[in-house]
Amino acid sequence: MTKRSGRYGKALAALGAASALAAGAAAPAAAATGQSAEQSGGARYVALGDSYTSAPGVPTQVDENCARSSVNYPSLVAAKLNQKSFKDVSCSGAKTDEMWREQGTNAPQLNALGKNTRLVTLGIGGNDIGFSGIIGTCAQLSASDPAGAPCQKQFTAGGTDQLTARIAEAAPKVASVLKAVHQRAPHARVAVVGYPAIMPDSGVGCFPAVPIAAGDAAYLRDTEKHLNDMLRTEARKAHVGYVDTYGPTVGHDVCTPTADRWIEGASPENPAAPFHPNAKGEQAMAGAVLGTLTKR
Repeated sequence: MTKRSGRYGKALAALGAASALAAGAAAPAAAATGQSAEQSGGARYVALGDSYTSAPGVPTQVDENCARSSVNYPSLVAAKLNQKSFKDVSCSGAKTDEMWREQGTNAPQLNALGKNTRLVTLGIGGNDIGFSGIIGTCAQLSASDPAGAPCQKQFTAGGTDQLTARIAEAAPKVASVLKAVHQRAPHARVAVVGYPAIMPDSGVGCFPAVPIAAGDAAYLRDTEKHLNDMLRTEARKAHVGYVDTYGPTVGHDVCTPTADRWIEGASPENPAAPFHPNAKGEQAMAGAVLGTLTKR
């Protein structure tokens, strides 16, 4: 094995670990009180979402099965707002389906809501389009064509962009989640939280440090922007807030120096899962959420 192929192997192993986190069974963290959220009418602030909300790998992990951190953005927001009644049910690997169904041994995330709930943040959609699989596929293809756009070529073969189609298919699922949130927490202010800047906003990657081909860096960036645009649109249709976490994290993507990086690459140098926010990234996302909540 050459030095270069060894580097790819490590990167893909890291991506495999991220996928394993996303696919893992989930068990709920201990509740703050002996009552369930349903019995108590729901916590006043409830955080719903996937791994970009739960923050896998970021110390300290308080729920290993869901890969949830004590300093993810919902926890930081709850602390800043002095929310004593707070329940974070975000879980790595969650799709929109997990809002209604068990994820491993975890109850459906929507079960945390109730008539007492006054604030809901929702970060979902990436797993519905197959985020982990997309990154893994792009990393594998890039090894043979680092200067090209092999991933884009594969996903647009036949003249249709499969990822754009997946985003369109996810839109009504997100809409259904927002409708269910309103039904279960009719008095809550709701904010849909977008995804942060993963690839460089310039579109220029940093192969081989991050094993994504030059042309695919721009393709993945644009795909993420399309996903965020869809989330923004569905939030507007549902008359709820949208939190832009992309803009505030531009310049702190996977290709930036370690000290300035808020989103880790294939082989994280700061504690976090591959291609996920580290502690600084979660802080930036919390700041974006708080900034949106203070707007009227």
